[in-house]
Parts: sequence; structure tokens; C-alpha cells
Amino acid sequence: MNRLQNIPGFSIDQVANAAGNDPDVLRMENLDTDLRPPEVVLEATRNAVGRDDDNSYLPFTGRMELRQAVAEKLQKETKLSYEANNVVITCGGTEGLLDALLAVTNPGDEVILTDPTYAGMIYRVRLAGGVPKLVPFVSTFGEWRLDLDALRQAVTPKTKAIFIMNPSMPSGAVLNLKEWEAIAGLCRERNLWLLYNAAMERILYDHQKVVHPATLFDMSERVITIGSVSKEYRMIGWRVGWVVAPKSIINEIAKAHIYNTVTPVGISQMGAAAALKMDENDIAESVQVWEARRNVVNEQLKNYNMIPAAGGWSQLLDVTSFGMTAEKASELLLQKGKIAVTHMTHWGEQNSEQFVRLVFSNESVERLQTLGERFRRTFGSF
Repeated sequence: MNRLQNIPGFSIDQVANAAGNDPDVLRMENLDTDLRPPEVVLEATRNAVGRDDDNSYLPFTGRMELRQAVAEKLQKETKLSYEANNVVITCGGTEGLLDALLAVTNPGDEVILTDPTYAGMIYRVRLAGGVPKLVPFVSTFGEWRLDLDALRQAVTPKTKAIFIMNPSMPSGAVLNLKEWEAIAGLCRERNLWLLYNAAMERILYDHQKVVHPATLFDMSERVITIGSVSKEYRMIGWRVGWVVAPKSIINEIAKAHIYNTVTPVGISQMGAAAALKMDENDIAESVQVWEARRNVVNEQLKNYNMIPAAGGWSQLLDVTSFGMTAEKASELLLQKGKIAVTHMTHWGEQNSEQFVRLVFSNESVERLQTLGERFRRTFGSF
């Protein structure tokens, strides 16, 4: 069998296992957060436990109340018309990524992604039988910017979709309107699907505004939105996500979902519905906390080669100047500095083995203020 031949394992759990339960280790290796989910979510979830309707396989595509809440969320964001029958509820957003790929690609089709991007997106393309084509982010005046010339050159007659996470993970890059317009232009010109991983779309820093690609000219029937409650509402363990798509493709996505997992998690769905009915102040308060933590990371490590995250929970630090790979730097940071970080080998092509990822969403400001000393302990007075 060769289906998994070019799919490496994750290194995140290996770093986590090596870190163990040492309380002195800064846990910056995994996308977790210590911020609690909203109280209304906890209450709604507790109420669902033991309730017969929430202990059922049905409905296969999700509870109508939750599907309607997702549709209303997208309507509010985009001012476009979405209904519950545009929505499939999935077991986390990550299931939705694979369902969408299975619905819109055939084996051998090419899918364009950014370099770097979430490894789970790259290798789900491979699981679906597709061919990932990576377009690099480049460092421009202290920001990550998408190489638009490389983007256009990446499109071939075999290209079926562009697959974007924004804010991007692991880099924290956020696309600007010019970049979104370039992507949309290619989708219109070459009749491509745009798969939009919106898991962190409102986790934006420095007063940036959300740009949903479905709002761009002639894109509403080309955009498939994959979202979840995991990041913005801090509900990682609930495993509730969704796919929102035009009616022309949503039934195919539903088929992929049903034969993939049958049904989303029953006792979690009402908690997710409660989250989506909240106002946005809850998310804004969490974003302020994460932004403050990002700022401390940037201040502590200002002498190192690192581009600040414009959004999301993580950013990248270039270890090239240390004369070692990111994998080696990850080992040393844990051994000498007691910092658990993940190397980015396999998360890109041009942007991969020279970077370690720093997740700042799971550690307090006070603990992050020790980063500088821990780096000096690991790499000297660089």
C-alpha cells in the first residue's frame, strides 16, 4: 500500500511526550489555550448529557438548531443569503477539510496551498488523492506576504482548488485585500473552488478587519467555508465544526461526511449552538489576551529572526543563524531552556525546516516574560 507513503507523522505529540508533566516547561508546542470556554457553553453542554435527542445518530448532518445558527453567522458576516441546507455539521473543522476535498477533487487533481500552512491541510490533500502545490509566503518589511507571481505560476490545467487558512497557521500571516483579490481573480478566471479554512478568522491583531472571500465579486458560488468552535470559543474538546457551501456542492460534501463519520458529536452540538448565539464581545476579550501574550513574545525575543503573528495563536522563529535545523533547535530548547516548541519540517517546502513554531495562546504573560532568559540559556548571548 502506498496511500500513506508520502505522509509523515506529526512531531507535536513527540515534543509533548518529551516535555512530560514538568511544570517549569513553557508549553508552546501545541495549539491549546488555557482560556475557558464561555459559561453558557458549559451549561448547554451539561444539559445535553443524558438527553435522548443528544444521544442519537440523527440527524446525520447535524441538529437543525446548530445548522441554522451557523447559517445566520455567515449571513451576518457576509450579508449573503445562507440557509440551514447550505450547512453540514462535522466532527471538528478538520473533518470538514477532508470532506470538502473529497467532494471537489479527483485523484491527481492539484490543490494550491500556502507555504507554510497547517500540515493537516497539506496531507489531507494527499489522503484525498490530490497533489499539493505550495505557494510561498515571503518576508516583506517585517510581515508575511503571499508571493502573487508564484501564485499565478502555480495554476495549471490540473488545478481544481485553492485551499487557504486565514489567519494562516503556523505563521500567523493574514492576507490583505490585494492578496484575496488575486486569489479570487484566479478562481474566476480558471473556474476553481476556494476552500476557506476559517477556524481563526476573527483572531486578528493590530485592529485588522475580517475579509471573508465569499464577499468578493462573483465568489459566493465558488467559496466553501470550513469553520469550528475550537479556537475562537476555546472549545477544542467539543469537536464541532461545519462546512458551508453552495447548493451545487453541499450534497456531495454531506455524502463524504456521512460515510466518513456518520454523525457529529451529539452532546457537543447544543454547546456549539449556544456559543454561536453569543455577541462578539466574548471573542474580542479573548483576542485581547492573546494579543498581549504575542506582544510579550515579540519583546522577549526581539533580537531573534522572527515575524510577529498578525493573527492566530502562533508564529515562527528562524533558527538558521544558530547553524542548525529546526528539529535540533527544538530539542535544545526543551533540554536547556525548558521550552516545548515544534519544528516545522513537513509544514512547507521553502518555509519548513528552518523554523520552529511558538504557540503563545496557552501560557500567561508572566510565564512568557521568561522567554528571553530561556533562549539565552539555550543559545548563549546571541
